[in-house]
Amino acid sequence: MTTLPRDNDNNPIQALRLHPDGAHALTATATMSRNATTFHDETKIVSVYSTGPIYLAFGGNDITANTDGHYYPAGLYYDFAIGGGKSLHYTHIAVIAADADCMVYLSEKH
Repeated sequence: MTTLPRDNDNNPIQALRLHPDGAHALTATATMSRNATTFHDETKIVSVYSTGPIYLAFGGNDITANTDGHYYPAGLYYDFAIGGGKSLHYTHIAVIAADADCMVYLSEKH
């Protein structure tokens, strides 16, 4: 049995571990880029932080991002569920800069 940490109101906090070798850094430019290394099979969450605004998309090794996609603002740290178990498991993220070149940092969690 696993015991989750609790907040000040005694509610369980859904905590996941960082995956070893699960850190990624992408440069977002006007040309779409995608992570070269697939997300691990046991990864359920990918945390994203970007130094500039981007558009992003999750999917398989052929996923693309474009300026009609999901906008993601600069300076926000956010967790995205990428599936696993009985649901489709995304293996890649694609990004494109919304403004100027920037860095996108990803952390896999399981």
